Amino acid sequence: MKRFTLLSVAGAQKTIEVMDVIQGRSAGDLAIKDTTLLNVYSGEYLKPVSIVIKGEWIAYVGDDPGARIGPDTTVIPAKGRTVIPGLIDGHSHLANFEYNPAEFLRYAMKGGTTTIVTEIIEPFPIGGYEGLLDFLEALNDQPIKIFSTVPAMASTSKAARGMPGQILKKLIQRDDILGLGEAYWSSVLQEPGIFLTNFQDTLESGKKLEGHSSGARGTNLMAYIALGISSCHEPINKDEVLDRLRMGIHIMIREGSIRGDLEQIAPIKDDISDFRRLILVTDGVGSKDLGQKGYMERVVQRAIDYGFEPIEAVKMATTNVADYFQLDGIIGGIAPGKYADMVIIPEPTIIQAEWVISKGRVVAKDGAVLAPPKKHVFSHDTLNSVHFDRRLQPSDFTITCSGPDREIKVRVIDQVTGLVTRESVQSLSVSDGEIHSDVSRDVLKVAVIDRNLSPGKKFVGLLRGHGLKNGAFACSSAWDVADIIVVGADDADMAAAVNRIYKLQGGAVVCSGGEVLAEIPLPIFGLMSELPMEVLVKQTDKLIEVLKELGFPYNDPIRTITVLTGAAIPFLRICEDGLVDIKTGESLSLFVES
Repeated sequence: MKRFTLLSVAGAQKTIEVMDVIQGRSAGDLAIKDTTLLNVYSGEYLKPVSIVIKGEWIAYVGDDPGARIGPDTTVIPAKGRTVIPGLIDGHSHLANFEYNPAEFLRYAMKGGTTTIVTEIIEPFPIGGYEGLLDFLEALNDQPIKIFSTVPAMASTSKAARGMPGQILKKLIQRDDILGLGEAYWSSVLQEPGIFLTNFQDTLESGKKLEGHSSGARGTNLMAYIALGISSCHEPINKDEVLDRLRMGIHIMIREGSIRGDLEQIAPIKDDISDFRRLILVTDGVGSKDLGQKGYMERVVQRAIDYGFEPIEAVKMATTNVADYFQLDGIIGGIAPGKYADMVIIPEPTIIQAEWVISKGRVVAKDGAVLAPPKKHVFSHDTLNSVHFDRRLQPSDFTITCSGPDREIKVRVIDQVTGLVTRESVQSLSVSDGEIHSDVSRDVLKVAVIDRNLSPGKKFVGLLRGHGLKNGAFACSSAWDVADIIVVGADDADMAAAVNRIYKLQGGAVVCSGGEVLAEIPLPIFGLMSELPMEVLVKQTDKLIEVLKELGFPYNDPIRTITVLTGAAIPFLRICEDGLVDIKTGESLSLFVES
């Protein structure tokens, strides 16, 4: 893997300019004066310290800046305050929470985050290689640094399963790609032939294999790790963390909108003495949480509140991440030759950004963004990703069953939590050759329709636990596939919701009685909005309110419906091919043989 340093990134001329400032031959552009430095390398507080910056780079760190601060140097007086490195989110999903990258960055960077590593699995089944390039361009040349991992493409859908090797080889050579993204352990062990060549190519490039070992234990976990997996963000308690730490895995402690595991994991601080393999991540933050709670600054603050020493908490969101991804030559700490990424906070126990500096530039001050993110203009194909040759009819959602009217046993997806499902066998009535939704028993139809890889291919199944008394809810965002997913009590409303998504070229839509009651347009890959964050939050609140009125019981309906196609979370899932048992990888019939 390429060794990133000041010289390799900035070149000889810029390096000489930084060295001239270090040696006092010229003045820097920006200086932080007389502060307390939280030094993540030595684990100590140093004061008084002045930090002098030249261009994007830290030049001097010491107690006597002298001539390095000249008449044209911008000086930030920081006496009585503490400076920490810019925060790093080592595992996120910037295409999974409806906002577009520029809107996300308006909120994320003002709290002190200066680097993000994101999965990019979501756009690939929709846009392919060209779509990924479009999305990567949206992440490029922003006020903060964004790196990515290539999607491994473990999927319930046969059409979406597996990253083509020739595409991986092109992507893995990019400097902004740090490895192969989370490959779900059960999928890898069930079908190793799909993944192992890409694993080998990634490791030979010197880059990382990200893990997803939720539920793996014993020899299954060992076999998975033996393939070269080096991290996992799925442990949810202290014991699971210890199991993986003892096998050499870097643990990414998740505290975001999908799950918050930090409280259950925090007691590990009393059981171990080496924290270098602990990393704080979000796994993605939703629009409302982002606006109300913040981003990585909240995660670090919670770690401190749960008893981690401030130095260790900060290290878990800075140098530990940089070391893991082999970016420690340019980010992760405050030292000469590193990117000038730092945050001025009131004191070590209060992670509240007063100044945020990224690549030597003040990007935010006291919660106000001073360096607006770049707004990317997405391609025509990216903005037109729903491909049907006709509008859907209510009859497209018919579940037919030959033979006389009778009771028949069927497999039903049973919603256990907002994310987890299980298989349930129910007896339903066959009437005039059809099986209908039964709202009295909370059994609804659920359908998935491929919108890109095999447009129009669909499967209709049954689901219990979504509580809708009438209407339908559809979304063009579905995990690990290229599908629209729709749940409904009425076939006509299901068709109406999907057709509205076609017209919007992506979205989340609630219909009842043939009318659209709430919607969120998502035209970017059918995944993301072009709206300002504040408008997106209002539309999301409206959608949640409408669904609650219809009987939906969960607080994050988009995640609850979109995860139904995902290959990562147990147990019974659905895609355009049919029902899938995640534990075994087997396809299951809707009908249960008696």
